[in-house]
Amino acid sequence: MRIIKTAFILAALVIVALEVAGVAGHAQAPVVTSPASSASLAAPTLPAVQAPASSTGRGYTIPVVDLAAETARQVVVDREAGQYLGHPTTVLLEDGRTMIAVYPKGHGRGAIVMKRSRDGGRTWSERLPTPASWTSSLEVPTIFRTVDARGVKRLLLFSGLYPIRLSVSADDGMTWSELAPIGNFGGIVAMASMVALKTGRGHYMALFHDDGRFFEEPAHVMGAPAPSNPAPPGAQPVRAQPPAPAPAPPGAPPGPPPAGQASNFGQRAFKVYKTVSTDGGLTWSAPEVIAAHPEAHLCEPGIIRSPDGRQLAVLLRENSRKFNSFLITSDDEGKTWSAPRELPAALTGDRHVARYAPDGRLFITFRDTTLESATKGDWVGWVGRYEDIVRGREGAYRVRLMKNHQDADCAYPGLELLPDGTFVTTTYGHWTAGEQPYIVSVRFRIDELDRRRAELDRRPRKPRSALQFPEKLGEPVEAAFSTAPPLDRAEVDPLAAGNRDGEAETLAVVPVVEGSETIPA
Repeated sequence: MRIIKTAFILAALVIVALEVAGVAGHAQAPVVTSPASSASLAAPTLPAVQAPASSTGRGYTIPVVDLAAETARQVVVDREAGQYLGHPTTVLLEDGRTMIAVYPKGHGRGAIVMKRSRDGGRTWSERLPTPASWTSSLEVPTIFRTVDARGVKRLLLFSGLYPIRLSVSADDGMTWSELAPIGNFGGIVAMASMVALKTGRGHYMALFHDDGRFFEEPAHVMGAPAPSNPAPPGAQPVRAQPPAPAPAPPGAPPGPPPAGQASNFGQRAFKVYKTVSTDGGLTWSAPEVIAAHPEAHLCEPGIIRSPDGRQLAVLLRENSRKFNSFLITSDDEGKTWSAPRELPAALTGDRHVARYAPDGRLFITFRDTTLESATKGDWVGWVGRYEDIVRGREGAYRVRLMKNHQDADCAYPGLELLPDGTFVTTTYGHWTAGEQPYIVSVRFRIDELDRRRAELDRRPRKPRSALQFPEKLGEPVEAAFSTAPPLDRAEVDPLAAGNRDGEAETLAVVPVVEGSETIPA
């Protein structure tokens, strides 16, 4: 009998040890690559990615500061009845006042529009003259400032799909070259982000993605006659572009698939690329893959440099909508990269753009595509520290900038920080129900957001269970069951992330601040 008991105890210990090993096997590895591990990443292959991706939760627990009803913060940059205006990017010049915005007349494609503000985004010019080739843009235009080794300043405007083309201005956007290819390659949302490298003055790294459709020249375009728009002297001739495909569905990445290819979109191989310039952005290296995943669809890279300047972090949209957004990091100026890791749900979204506030915290703006969120599909922001990102923490709080009224078709934002600490973020969206999207800026300071965040803690809270989220601010919140009468006017403060299934989550309901307006229709 003693032998049997001993054997039983040993078997139980073995089972427990196996279970512990199994749990450990599913633990996430650290995101930040250490100096000791960087040598192992120097091989030409990408870091190994285990499948499936680990889950970090479908919702978030940090509060949301809602600015959507504060119309005094909003500036209409451009609006045209019946015309879709989308996907802007911005650049702030060295005087701290002059801002340039570029965007397409269409969903991720169409003639590029340019406007200028000379007062930090409070007022905007009429639409400005642009080169003839800008009407042929097939993608979201992106604009960046560069300075070469001789100190020459330029503005670069990119337009993607195949081939990625570049237009250059040497006089702060007063005149531009025609769009011309930067190489024999293409991509989607090119360039999604760019960063100055520490490898030399005038060195830059730009990031973009592709899903296999546009990286190489489409066969049916080979040999087609060149367009009539002349290229700058010495540039490669601009090839004819493929026929215009049908518009993408709302919320899909810009660069819609050619006719007949939409059905297998979900099976495409998403890859994130880098390309490097050492002459201030005039020429670019052959692209290299820096991130891919066997299941997740990684795209639209947004790059951030750490406060100490030693690390680069890239936030990635996840387009299969099965996972949260992802993160990769580099400790050697983009030569090697960590394996992709899921971010907390609080940072899940599309087209992340980040700037540091004067106090060293980050504000990141993006389209909310969190799997469970009270603001899903809206234009939002995130406040936190760089360390929160790389350590997998949720951050301090979220911000709803504006309410979007159609699907998730909004928020490829520009983001600038003025000398007085004011953030100006600019994007498109269906800001008026039933109308085409238009371009709006929102202005705020980080201390203003902090005060709004503090207000949430001072308001009386009445816990509820299984809440149904209001479609618009100002509509009453109805509880499936509760122990207190419903409030007449309320907004949801998602201290427990938006659980639309009404299971095992408690939300706090807080009254609307007196004097706030309802969201515009």
